[in-house]
Amino acid sequence: MGADNHRPIKYHSAFDIIGPVMVGPSSSHTAGALRVALMARKLLGHSPREVVFELMGSFAETYRGHGTDRALAAGILGMSADDLRLPDALEIAEKSGLKITFTKASGNLYHPNTVRIIAKSAQDHIEVIGSSLGGGKIEIVEVDAFPVRLSGDRSALVLWHRDQPGFLATVLTAVANEGINVGRLSLERASKGGTALVAIEIDGSYSVSLLDSLAPIREAVLKSRLIMPV
Repeated sequence: MGADNHRPIKYHSAFDIIGPVMVGPSSSHTAGALRVALMARKLLGHSPREVVFELMGSFAETYRGHGTDRALAAGILGMSADDLRLPDALEIAEKSGLKITFTKASGNLYHPNTVRIIAKSAQDHIEVIGSSLGGGKIEIVEVDAFPVRLSGDRSALVLWHRDQPGFLATVLTAVANEGINVGRLSLERASKGGTALVAIEIDGSYSVSLLDSLAPIREAVLKSRLIMPV
C-alpha cells in the first residue's frame, strides 16, 4: 500500500491559508520549513549532531532571503514556529556543536518547496523528504526511501519492521483496542520478507501502553516512534 503523493492538500479554514502564529517572514518558507525539520528530528528520535539539508525548487533559490535556512535549523533543534530564538537558530546550532550543511538538489519534486533532510545522531540516522504546502501546512512524503504521508497535524505511530504475515493486522488491532480512530495509513516494504515501514496517523493521541500491546510482534519491530503533532 504505497503513499499517494499526488492528492491535493485540503484546507479546512482561512487560518490554513493565512498560516500559523510564527516568527516570519513566510508561512511557506519559514513555518512550513521548520515543521518539516521538526518532524525529521522526531523521526530520528535523538538530538542530531550532523544534518544535511538538500534544498529543491524554490527552497533552493530563495532559502537565505526567506529565512528558510534559519527555519530548518530551528526545526532540527526542536524549536516551534513561534520561538523567538528562530532568527538566531544557525548561531545556536553552531554553538551547540551541531554541524549543518545546505546544498541544492534537483530531481522529481513533490512540491516546489521541498527539502531532503539527512540527519545523524550518535545512535541513529534518518533520511526524510518533506514539502511545505502553504499556510504552514506540510507533508512528509518519504522516510528512509519509503513513501509515506505524514501531515504533522495529527499524532503518528511509525514502525520500521521486518515484513511478515499478520504484522499490520496486529498493529491495527492494538490501535482499535485503544479506542483510536485511524486517520491515514501508509505501508511500504523494500521486498518480500525485507524491511518495511508503516506510518499511522490517528485522531487523538497515542499512549505509551500501545507499544506494550505490540508484544506479539516485538521481535519484528526494528524501531518505533510515537510522534505528537508539530
